[in-house]
Amino acid sequence: MLFSLLLLPLGLVAAETGIDAWLRYAPIPEAHKYAGRIPTHVVALNSSELSPVLTGAKELEQGISSIFGQSCNVNRWHGGRRGGAHQPASSIVIGTVAEYSSYAAKDSKKAIPELVNDGFYLDTTGREVLVLGSNERGALYGAFEYLSLLAQGNVTKVAYASNPDVPIRWINQWDNLRDGGTHGSVERGYGGKSLFFWNGEVRPDLTRAAQYARLLASIGINAVVVNNVNANETILNSTNLDGVARIADVFRPYGVQLGLSLYFASPKALGALNTFDPLDQSVINWWTNITNEIYERVPDFAGYLVKANSEGQPGPLTYNRTLAQGANLFAKALQPHGGVCVFRAFVYDSTTINETVWTDDRANAAVDFFDGLDDQFMDNVVVQINYGPIDFQVREPVSPLFSHLRQTATSVELQITPEYLGQNVHLVYLAPLWKEILDFDLRVDGAPSTVKSIVNGTRFNNTLGGFAGVAGAGNNQTWLGSHLAMSNLYAYGKLAWNADADSIEMLQAWTKLTFSHDQKVIDTVTNMSMASWPAYEGFSGNLGIQTLTNILNGHYGPDPQSQENNPYGQWYRADATTIGMDRTVSNGTGNAGQYPPEVAATYESVDTTPENLLLWFHHLPYTHVLKSGETIIQHFYNAHYNGSAVSNTFPAQWESLKPYIDTQRYEEQLFRLVYAAGHSLVWRDSINNYFFNVSSIADEQKRVLNHPYRIEAESMELEGYHPYLVHPFHAASGIYCI
Repeated sequence: MLFSLLLLPLGLVAAETGIDAWLRYAPIPEAHKYAGRIPTHVVALNSSELSPVLTGAKELEQGISSIFGQSCNVNRWHGGRRGGAHQPASSIVIGTVAEYSSYAAKDSKKAIPELVNDGFYLDTTGREVLVLGSNERGALYGAFEYLSLLAQGNVTKVAYASNPDVPIRWINQWDNLRDGGTHGSVERGYGGKSLFFWNGEVRPDLTRAAQYARLLASIGINAVVVNNVNANETILNSTNLDGVARIADVFRPYGVQLGLSLYFASPKALGALNTFDPLDQSVINWWTNITNEIYERVPDFAGYLVKANSEGQPGPLTYNRTLAQGANLFAKALQPHGGVCVFRAFVYDSTTINETVWTDDRANAAVDFFDGLDDQFMDNVVVQINYGPIDFQVREPVSPLFSHLRQTATSVELQITPEYLGQNVHLVYLAPLWKEILDFDLRVDGAPSTVKSIVNGTRFNNTLGGFAGVAGAGNNQTWLGSHLAMSNLYAYGKLAWNADADSIEMLQAWTKLTFSHDQKVIDTVTNMSMASWPAYEGFSGNLGIQTLTNILNGHYGPDPQSQENNPYGQWYRADATTIGMDRTVSNGTGNAGQYPPEVAATYESVDTTPENLLLWFHHLPYTHVLKSGETIIQHFYNAHYNGSAVSNTFPAQWESLKPYIDTQRYEEQLFRLVYAAGHSLVWRDSINNYFFNVSSIADEQKRVLNHPYRIEAESMELEGYHPYLVHPFHAASGIYCI
């Protein structure tokens, strides 16, 4: 063991694919020193094969054996007080608090702190390690917590309770039933094909689905909506409902519940009815019957996710009904079973809003559409709000809708799969972005009102609420398409459990679990990751102008022209002298006025608006001088050069880790970092070329359109090739391509 550990820095690292993610349970340095200090027997207080308690016991057995190289076994408790010849001298006891109460002798029973649903208690201070949950799922979470500590080399004595901040800690998978089409098997997914569906049906082999449930359970995720929010009605046919039940079966041992996205017009689309009016009794009966059928197959079904009246999707507005009436249609059907209807607030007009109308603004849509509905939703409805008013941009202000829904539970929708942030080709660690959103104080009624306090229910006394993470995981061995991108999935789960978790601490724990305990690895991954979001913002879109990508197709690569002059509303209203959206009340779209008064006043004024959101709220001359002394246009030029320069340091930083990381993961990640470094230059030059062309203001440092080290392809003497004008023009440094 010592010999192999000493040789690790010399490159003798076993090959890995990434499929184990942070659950590798790799041997820790000097593991032999802990012989006899870690219990080698696990007592499972529930022997059911489907119980998360037994799953946790088996996980402990596997983890301890792998981390410490010592045998470990599981003993199943079948009732009665502990003791007797079969009681191991030193054990890990895992179960629910209620099961422990029946198991433990009266004179040795420990007092357990108060636990909420899914909470756990971990105590390693006695001869017996206690891993106890408020429920079976909580016990499994406690087992993963203990193993995480051990896998990081933390064997200190601890005794503490851990309770989740929120009851809803869901993953949204945008999986399509079929491959092909515009978005393929997983919409906005970059890690392979769907884990769940193929050729219109549920996959026969759900091995990877079970592995995914294990990963998610280890970070406290308690439900997965398995199909795309742009849902297909055939998910509700009998064949697929039987298949969905099989998915739920492989989820169940990990305490992960299953949810479904719904196509609002399903009764009509399936030919059962000629209407989908949410107030029509035949429609109400149809959804009630379908819901009952689902619960017959999946008794622990979590509930529905509904996207309606958005981007071509039908909904209650089709019949002049309110969004609340649409949500309540499903909530009523779910209520007898304890299910939840999650209704997306991503509702906007993508057909008629017009950039030439100064007051038109997609950012106003969520508040406008939900205005006056706060007291009309049933208690088991949760409104799922995209963290910003537009669509997962590199920077947006917090959605003002969080401050408007006080009687209605809300959840914050975060995107783990970086649709607008490099699509897991670029390194972008998202926890710092999410922390800014969660910690933002909306100052409702002049009182502290952070987003995290709103979604966890404490601010407005709601009992539901939570987090939704759009994951995009697929059947690639890396899950998300990139090894480093898995830090985002890990951080999402940790923040959903505890929104006060620290971005760097989460990242460093993940690095230890995923790659190495070596300080060189931890420091390098930390430096790269923490610099990655500011770098991407620098070369893709700054001062609140949004991600200047191609919004009409793949949402990848630079294409600022695509955002203007269309009804999708991701405008920045640039002309020859000015740029930015005027969202003030005094002269613009009024979006600033949707925020509570203190925040609204901040955003109304150019002087008090944070400069990283300046062009989100204000339309200003390119020559406007920032606090740094730069003009807006010069800031654009500088930021794009600086951001791409940081991105170009990542390959060399990663290369310094070659002796510490297995060859496969090292080479796969290096390939992406090298490509991304080059792509950041494309971003830099495309955006700078574009705004120079629009503004006619030269770069003070004479870099823009001046690349003496380049050989322009159209200037070369080539046979069989012809130059042509590139579209968009700014995609080539000399406007021409061959």
